[in-house]
Amino acid sequence: MSASTSSMQPGTTRSGHTSAIRAKKVIGTTVKNTEGEKIGTIEDIALDKLSNNIMFTVCGFGGFLGMGEKYHPIPWGLLNYQESQDAYVVGVTADQLRGAPADTIEELMKGNGVEYRDRAYTYYKAPKYW
Repeated sequence: MSASTSSMQPGTTRSGHTSAIRAKKVIGTTVKNTEGEKIGTIEDIALDKLSNNIMFTVCGFGGFLGMGEKYHPIPWGLLNYQESQDAYVVGVTADQLRGAPADTIEELMKGNGVEYRDRAYTYYKAPKYW
């Protein structure tokens, strides 16, 4: 299967995995950069009930035992699960993370999460689903 999105069959990800996955398998999964360094953990998933899409994943970066941690809305399509890493790998640099939209989980979800969804997709130049 080609890695391009135009030749992907419905229901598969770029890495060829099926699209159906239980949220509890995603939440708590490590997020690494392309160099294999752990940069965070998926803390939650924001769902768009009206369109049946994932708005964004909520990734926790930094902090210790939940204190001082920043929560970043990361578009689902930017995350690529790699079995060999046992993690989602995202092509985001430390500098990009420092400038990325981030807040508390409560703030990310204010106004149904639309503001942070829009900011995240714009910041990461991710294709919009809406």
